[in-house]
Amino acid sequence: MTYRHLFKTAVTGLATNRSRSILTILGIVIGIAAIMLVVSLGAGAQALILGQVQGLGTNTIAVIPGREPTGPSDVTALFSDSLKAKDLTALESKANVPYLKSIMPTVIGAGTSSYDSNAYQVTIFGATELIAEIFDLHPSAGQFFDSSDVLSRSSVVVIGSKVADHLFDGQNPIGQNIKIKGRNLRVVGVLPPSGGGSLFNFDQMILMPYTTAQDYILGQKYFSRIIIQSTSDATVAATAQDVTLTLRASHNITDPTKDDFTVQTQQDLANRLSTITNALTYFLVAVASIALFVGGVGIMNIMLVAVTERTREIGLRKALGANNRDILAQFLLEAVLLTVIGGAIGIILGSSLAFIISIILSQGLGVVWQFVFPWGGAALGLSVSAIIGLVFGGYPARQASLKSPIEALRYE
Repeated sequence: MTYRHLFKTAVTGLATNRSRSILTILGIVIGIAAIMLVVSLGAGAQALILGQVQGLGTNTIAVIPGREPTGPSDVTALFSDSLKAKDLTALESKANVPYLKSIMPTVIGAGTSSYDSNAYQVTIFGATELIAEIFDLHPSAGQFFDSSDVLSRSSVVVIGSKVADHLFDGQNPIGQNIKIKGRNLRVVGVLPPSGGGSLFNFDQMILMPYTTAQDYILGQKYFSRIIIQSTSDATVAATAQDVTLTLRASHNITDPTKDDFTVQTQQDLANRLSTITNALTYFLVAVASIALFVGGVGIMNIMLVAVTERTREIGLRKALGANNRDILAQFLLEAVLLTVIGGAIGIILGSSLAFIISIILSQGLGVVWQFVFPWGGAALGLSVSAIIGLVFGGYPARQASLKSPIEALRYE
């Protein structure tokens, strides 16, 4: 039997029972579509997160209080008040950090803001005037606080768009006083909407001089983060090393394993986020692959039924000269065709759903959610589909090839 005739016979066998063939491949279609959807959305999420991280500047370094956790149970490493004013003074010295371009201490907390009878739960972000440059923030109304406000501990704030909507209900917030923990704070600026999908959701934040936040609002003498910018991308590694050595000297640390702080570059953060998103994607792909196994079992069952129903056909083909290998190849090819067709449909369906969801997420979250067609996932899907056809179609095909032509012709 020639390959052309073999292929034609297999297609004819599948076309004879179209409804059954369509129902048979549903498991494969769902499994491949789920894999394509997960991989595509995972790649889009990774591109969005990494884009926002890199948007902070590749020459940015973050100093985080507490040592880097050694494992899931090492929760004490996450809570620390190790970054103090003396550390900021030491880091500001060019003798200690020669490639320092700028430095910004930050304090972060939560509180309830109020205006008249309106109240809104907010995130309090204390920083210097450099926050506007580092995070590329441009008020839609008013202006940012400046260095003199930081030095004088002025009671001024820049509020997010949602804060303005909830507290002022369409009124002009500029020049008005809001209250946080009993202290009046004058609104000098309002930020435009940034979207809930941003790395930092400034819509629900109130920004103020870190000195004001420390002394009057949060009552803490330590920093939540210290953000540093080096003079260029080429000096990031040297700056990170200088920062580490300076803080060890400030904290009297001689053993690097005893560090009570973590120095993290944007590349470090990008690599860790990539690892996390990849791990989540692989996990979800593994879960979605269960549908492929279920689909493979379904194909085996249907093929066994088909072999039984076509017993007389098998006997007739053998009587006309077909050997065991021809029968095996025919039924095996039918199984592979079923799974490959299902895989192709799954790729089209999954990528189409991912494209539609990407548009919905872009509009709903107000971010640029990039649609990514996973070529590797598509190739993997087709390959896995073919393998499933070979594996799960092998047993029914072998059963068909072993049938005796005489008994097959007598089968009723």
